[in-house]
Amino acid sequence: MSRYVFTSESVTEGHPDKICDQVSDAVLDALLAQDPASRVACETVVNTGLCLITGEVTTTARVDFNTLVRGVINQIGYAGARAGGFDAHSCAVLVALDQQSPDIAQGVNEADDHDGDPLDLVGAGDQGIMFGYACNETPELMPLPISLAHRLARRLAEVRHNGSLSYLLPDGKTQVSVVYENEVPVSIDTILISTQHTAEIDGVSDEKAIRERIAADLWSHVVEPSTADLALKPSQAETRFLVNPTGKFVVGGPQGDAGLTGRKIIVDTYGGYARHGGGAFSGKDPTKVDRSAAYAARYVAKALVAAGLARKCEVQLSYAIGVAKPVSILVESFGTGAISNDDLTTLVQEQFDLRPGAIIATFGLRELPQQRGGRFYQDVAAYGHFGRSDLDLPWENVNAIAASLKQVTAAQVKT
Repeated sequence: MSRYVFTSESVTEGHPDKICDQVSDAVLDALLAQDPASRVACETVVNTGLCLITGEVTTTARVDFNTLVRGVINQIGYAGARAGGFDAHSCAVLVALDQQSPDIAQGVNEADDHDGDPLDLVGAGDQGIMFGYACNETPELMPLPISLAHRLARRLAEVRHNGSLSYLLPDGKTQVSVVYENEVPVSIDTILISTQHTAEIDGVSDEKAIRERIAADLWSHVVEPSTADLALKPSQAETRFLVNPTGKFVVGGPQGDAGLTGRKIIVDTYGGYARHGGGAFSGKDPTKVDRSAAYAARYVAKALVAAGLARKCEVQLSYAIGVAKPVSILVESFGTGAISNDDLTTLVQEQFDLRPGAIIATFGLRELPQQRGGRFYQDVAAYGHFGRSDLDLPWENVNAIAASLKQVTAAQVKT
């Protein structure tokens, strides 16, 4: 019997790096909402009393970046006296956005390998490799450790925002360790939650008493509600539960640590359960294959699993800057495939159009911010880009393509 423990983490929207991801994607949303053809590569830096947005932008949109940035920070919860050294109303906002390099724009505007097909005209915005993954461990076809970590992080933010635990502050992290036997999750070994909090709780300032209070509240208000609908649940008797292991967590957010866009790429994807090509998502318009091709790779992998062609599946795509067609496509089913990896790869090559222009058109990636009231990418910037049952994400909707794949493979078997 093969037995091991696998761990994944998530962070709340108030984590310094996640603030940056949300600000960068809010900039992207604002520009695409006005000008769907905008080219955006926006990076954000936060530190005590400071938020800097920088990068390259080509657009006809007119945006008040100062107001936009302050609005995002305020929504997260960094405002007023409780904000410590990072307040939406008083922090400095610096804007240093340049125009996209004409060398990059040329390759994206007209692909090197186009033959007149409009979808061939859009070249990849950069070279790189992207991975997509899916497995049957959860209803959303995501690995269980990252799914649980995100559940806890979302709930941690929810009880802060709704006032259930009014002493909580925006910064926080969750971590879940799951026990596997023969590749199947069988129990939850450890749950770790680190959450920023006020120096006093109901007049109590003793460090030990505060930690005990937080631990009791988090179990009843966060852990139990987050896992109530699961067959595999944590238990106080068997699951180790760690809360703020350093003792206290009062100084947090950008006052405690600087933040940067793109430093939580494993949180954004599969919690380390699958390989990662290294490219971050936030602040990048859909011509950047770091983002759009990673969404497409997830779509392909999820469709194959949903179609019953594998119990777990990883898809690798690679691109060359200025070239429309993928340089390579590889499917790995880890011995769980109903057909061979070679046949799965051939199926993907035949049934999915993975040129950047086709991916953008299939998912409507340029139009989504405009269609959804000016906000789309900011919502996926925290709590993961995949397996989101709380958001209507086009790359997660695989019912139609999964049904098509079933028909194709059934017909191939008959012949």
